[in-house]
Amino acid sequence: MTTTTATTIVAPGGAGDPATRDLPRMPLSGHLREARKRITRSALAFAVAAVVAYLLSDAVLDVLRAPVTDIAETRDASINYDSITGAFDLKLKIALYGGIVLSSPVWIHQLVAYVSPALTRREKKYTYGFLAGVLPLFTAGCAVGVLIFPRMVELLTGFASDDDSTLLQASYYFDFVLKLVLAAGVAFTLPAFLVVLNAMGVLSAKTIAHSWRGAVIGIIVFSALVTPAADLMSMFLIAVPMVVLYLVALAVAWLHDRRKRRSEPTC
Repeated sequence: MTTTTATTIVAPGGAGDPATRDLPRMPLSGHLREARKRITRSALAFAVAAVVAYLLSDAVLDVLRAPVTDIAETRDASINYDSITGAFDLKLKIALYGGIVLSSPVWIHQLVAYVSPALTRREKKYTYGFLAGVLPLFTAGCAVGVLIFPRMVELLTGFASDDDSTLLQASYYFDFVLKLVLAAGVAFTLPAFLVVLNAMGVLSAKTIAHSWRGAVIGIIVFSALVTPAADLMSMFLIAVPMVVLYLVALAVAWLHDRRKRRSEPTC
């Protein structure tokens, strides 16, 4: 008589996984209460941060006004408001974006704390590692954007004749600087995505190494798009750190693949 034994394959983190089978399950009402608590904390942090940003709006405007003041030494240049409420609207916009930035540690923590119970141990490792790499890189990129925007303003307005006047609309000028700073911040986070894709097994270090030519060309093109092509110094201030970060991501991916090969059993 032959006895057949059935084997059940359970995916990690699935419904039949012993690691998750005995975890307490929260009803829908519990999820809603938890979400409300997290949203309330985030909203309070944002409100406080927005008030602080509004109080600091004059200092932010001084930074934005500095390159225009330098231009005004050689010709007529100024920042103008196109409506009666233009100055107040700009301060509110600074408070809004400043509140999001200043309160980001709180609302990011609340978001991760809300979803983390549903993540497996491996997913938590990837999530925390990704945030630990992305946030400093994004901050560094934004700092580079703040450093280069005066040069860009000076260069772009320099195409006008000395006999002409440079009258900048305040809201447009603020949006221009904001987009530049955010573009630099996002650009600096791209290597972190490469490391995460490598850790997930989607992208190997060999593939990253073979794509270095295309990556360098893409970095140069991106730097030329977010900075004036004639301003080589500003372009290098973005391109060179991005190339260095790409090489760092390649090194991290290579070390990860090497450790993974060593841990694999040999036949």
